[in-house]
Amino acid sequence: MTARESFGDLRPPARVLLGPGPSDVDPRVLRAMATPVIGHLDPEFLRVMDETRELLRAAFRTENRLTVAMSGTGSAGMETTLVNFLEPGDKAVVCVNGVFGQRMADIVERTGAEPVVVSAPYGRIIDPADVKKALAQAGGPVKLVALVHLETSTGVWQPVEDIAALAKEHGALFVLDTVTSLGGVPVEVDRWGVDAAYSGTQKCLSAPPGLSPVTVSDRARQVLHARARKVQSWYLDLSMIEQYWGDDRAYHHTAPISMIYALREALRIAHEEGWENRFARHRRVGRALQAGLQAMGLELLAQEGFRAPMLTTVGVPEGVDEAAVRRYLLSRYGIEIAGGLGDFRGRAWRIGTMGHSARPRNVTLVLAALAEALRVQGRRVSAEAALEAAADVLAEVPAGGG
Repeated sequence: MTARESFGDLRPPARVLLGPGPSDVDPRVLRAMATPVIGHLDPEFLRVMDETRELLRAAFRTENRLTVAMSGTGSAGMETTLVNFLEPGDKAVVCVNGVFGQRMADIVERTGAEPVVVSAPYGRIIDPADVKKALAQAGGPVKLVALVHLETSTGVWQPVEDIAALAKEHGALFVLDTVTSLGGVPVEVDRWGVDAAYSGTQKCLSAPPGLSPVTVSDRARQVLHARARKVQSWYLDLSMIEQYWGDDRAYHHTAPISMIYALREALRIAHEEGWENRFARHRRVGRALQAGLQAMGLELLAQEGFRAPMLTTVGVPEGVDEAAVRRYLLSRYGIEIAGGLGDFRGRAWRIGTMGHSARPRNVTLVLAALAEALRVQGRRVSAEAALEAAADVLAEVPAGGG
């Protein structure tokens, strides 16, 4: 391109985002992002930060003083909750039943701590008995236990309370990944005894990616302030971040102002809907999608009884080109779904019904489009049966917001 040539206007195509994130963004959130930028230490922006923090506490169901939005995506939150509490030589029990549990184990190792991995096959929950055994056989004190609440690579919805209790029993901090679960199912930080939790903005909260909500208990703060050495990451050091979000307002970095606007508005939308209503909407829409997929003769890969409502993993039928189906949905209908990760790569589709995308019309759309895409590949399935099964679920209670 020559200097005299100009770039065109930015015109992304219309999409229906039904993958594992990002989800569709409410127009109110987009309008909030167009609000004029002011200084990150401006008294008015500090007020916006305070309101965002209060809304985040409600989302996490916590009274934790140290509740912030870290600048960065969900992986920044993951790293924050591990590098701040682990030092070289520490032991950490990490529960791995998918890609994101494995990512936690990788970060633990990078801190110089020793990861003690408790594994389960993709699609299965972590057995608390295995965690108990790992804690007993760790060969020394365990500093931290880390668990993914809802594994984005598999759609498994992990029970939390028993493993949280085991961590407490052994004097270990309990860290919970809520990247996919926050805003879609209850996350009970205080009631479950979670010491540190992190999430992302682009899934069930339906803001653009770019921030990671993090909340930290007073017990974990004490561990942070008792460290023998500095946190290995300057940018993610909570001992400094809390001074910016707290009463001191000490400068640390320039906050992503427009993203804070977006998160505040997304949380305000959730608050207006009511958290219990929001959870019920996700359950209803997710059940409808899963009923439709099964009526189509497709296999759900997450363990029965532990299937996340907002993220469904479905097996690719034998002889079907997994990627070709996704391309068909995208090119013909503008629908984005995702392929599998890790052990599910090439074997699964991941369909998300998250936040603003969790709507009955999207269930109807993706089921009909998927049936058509499969027929193009010679796999005859009944769209009618799928839509009827989904409609039966959606008719159980008022669909609201669809």
